[in-house]
Amino acid sequence: MRFISTRGGAPPASFAEALLGGLAPDGGLYNPEVWPRFTPDEIAGFAGRPYAEVAARILGIFAEDDMAPADVLAACEGAYASFHHPAVTPLRQLAPDTHLLELFHGPSLAFKDVAMQLLARLYEQVLTATDRTLTIVCATSGDTGGAAVEAFRGRAHIRVVVLFPEGRISEVQRRFMTTSGEANVRALAVAGDFDDCQAILKALFRDSAFAREVSLSAVNSINFVRIVAQSVYYFVAAAALGAPQRSVNFAVPTGNFGDAFAGWVAHRMGLPMGRILAATNSNDILARALRTGVYERGALVPTQSPAMDIQVASNFERLYFEACGRDSAGTRRAFEGFDQSGVLHLPAPVLADMRKLLAGVSVDEPETVAAMVGAWKAGLGAMDPHTAVAMAGARKAPAENPAPLVILSTAHPAKFPHAVMAATGAPATPPAVVTRLAQEQERFDRQPADAAAIKAYVRAFVAA
Repeated sequence: MRFISTRGGAPPASFAEALLGGLAPDGGLYNPEVWPRFTPDEIAGFAGRPYAEVAARILGIFAEDDMAPADVLAACEGAYASFHHPAVTPLRQLAPDTHLLELFHGPSLAFKDVAMQLLARLYEQVLTATDRTLTIVCATSGDTGGAAVEAFRGRAHIRVVVLFPEGRISEVQRRFMTTSGEANVRALAVAGDFDDCQAILKALFRDSAFAREVSLSAVNSINFVRIVAQSVYYFVAAAALGAPQRSVNFAVPTGNFGDAFAGWVAHRMGLPMGRILAATNSNDILARALRTGVYERGALVPTQSPAMDIQVASNFERLYFEACGRDSAGTRRAFEGFDQSGVLHLPAPVLADMRKLLAGVSVDEPETVAAMVGAWKAGLGAMDPHTAVAMAGARKAPAENPAPLVILSTAHPAKFPHAVMAATGAPATPPAVVTRLAQEQERFDRQPADAAAIKAYVRAFVAA
């Protein structure tokens, strides 16, 4: 299978090239040339199967030209053996037709582990075979960086630099990035917000000479293989609830739109769905775009759900590309214009296509707290604020169809102890890893929100 850029200015890439490159050379994002499609019988057959087997089946379709099925399966089995629950992403029933999909049982206690643990093993296989070394630069709003450090720490052939917005993530999130002690890891506290970090990352990739010089790669959700890996839990959850004989609704807390787009991908590959609700916090660029047809960058507002404090959702470009009939020239004009003006008016046919599956809702801080309190009083235990956004959003904008609802729970509540305590008056019980991290020495550097400064830092790291 080959992968094409949403902006049409790069040659088709192989699976390995898309995996290791992340962003396309023309600044676009990779999507497959042709979307594979699973039959109803294949989807029904996912029910009850080991998670790693389902992941290997789905990923294998994309990787078959570059990786042997046995190697794909080995990577999946290694990745999901690191999780603390045998089901990897277990479903927890909240009510007769409402379920919580727990995605926080990986090493860094966040849904990003589902893809990142797999990416690390895929990278290792490809780089070992070719005797190459890459530099991964990762912009994070909190969880991606910790998952990347946990996945890639100590691995040969890989250097990792994570950029996080200083003072805008929780202490636990920060400590997952700053306490590894590994020589191949660097954590940078950037004097800005996540959008600044993401803009710097894209600037690094646009400088093709620099990218070649340091062998640059990315594991943010701009990396398509991460999207494929995240689509797996949609299939697994839906099959457990009776798919494809019946469809399922999903409520997804989202900022950069990677997790919600992974659901769109699962649907595009044949999984019946009623609706995907993209639930945002006060940084509601996605909800506004789906509601009004205007994708407009606003001022970033710090919230208690910091991983969603984003005003430029990278993966929205992938959805736009598909919704406009894969018009790469139109997609390039639209997003180059957005980069300049901060505003993109969605053409009516594009918006209508997006709305076939997706709906958006924004949730404010009091509504988030109310969802956390409600869960606590209902005996469901502590809930992290990102999951609470999805739960509040599902109540605020209920689906019109009667399908079962799956709410994605994206982080362990112990990653946000202050938010949990403020809402419920009771602490979230920390897993052993959180207790251990609190005792570890942190190591990170501070940098301005400036691409030139980050380039100089990365060059020095590579040289050393």
